[in-house]
Amino acid sequence: MIYIGLAGWGDHDRLYEGGTPQKDKLKTYASHFPIVEVDSSFYAITKESTVEKWVQETPQTFQFVVKAYQGMTGHNRGDIPFSTKEEMFQVFKQSIRPYIQQNKLAMVLFQFPPWFGCTKENVQYLRWCKDQMGDISVALEFRNQTWFLNDFKERTLEFMRKEGWIHSICDEPQVGMGSVPTILESTTHDKTLIRFHGRNESGWQKQKDVNWRDVRYLYRYNQEELEEWKANINLLQERSKDIYVIFNNNSGGDAAENGQMMIELLNLHYEGLHDRQLDLFDDFI
Repeated sequence: MIYIGLAGWGDHDRLYEGGTPQKDKLKTYASHFPIVEVDSSFYAITKESTVEKWVQETPQTFQFVVKAYQGMTGHNRGDIPFSTKEEMFQVFKQSIRPYIQQNKLAMVLFQFPPWFGCTKENVQYLRWCKDQMGDISVALEFRNQTWFLNDFKERTLEFMRKEGWIHSICDEPQVGMGSVPTILESTTHDKTLIRFHGRNESGWQKQKDVNWRDVRYLYRYNQEELEEWKANINLLQERSKDIYVIFNNNSGGDAAENGQMMIELLNLHYEGLHDRQLDLFDDFI
């Protein structure tokens, strides 16, 4: 099965042209897409009561891709707000219990920072993370090219297969060591994750006097680019039972349209979504 969704549900204005209140946006979102990526969990571990609310607001078949808290991936270089790393992981796992209990957790995404390079120490930390997460499905995304240089690419993929990490395949600008190439390889037989970050080379890296978040994911995929990815997705589906596709090109509001375009290209029809009165995309697909 191929599941298409977006990163977050609050910033996609095209989905809420009728003036949907903030409290109802997830319900409206779930009338268009069968999965969503939860990004807020990266900045702070979500309250379990909040997760329970999200679970109740979504259809029975809806699934969440949840980003690991930044302390777990080393993005906050200072002290973590927990007494130990073990406690941090335990609190995070407690927070995602409602997803698991209702069979709505697709995976937890560990996205590591650009300074997390291919070193023996970091390989050991990945093993430790996997052990801490137990039987929970976990995906791995790098932001450092050393993992996929010629000397390490096959060993990295084999490590992910052996350890049970789902490969998060990226489509993103290629502008130095802080971005990774698109590697069309599945590392588990049941799940593969694909994330579209856009191809805005000039905005990918932080710049002086520029709001980085306003430009980093500013990109709209055209029909030809998505058709190329249609072939890639079909190829990956031969190797992995379920393919999860997340459009993260949110800076200009293009993710929702691109996600719907990909659903149309792949001729996908999802059962069990929330009802909606009008297909907001009819006017521009």
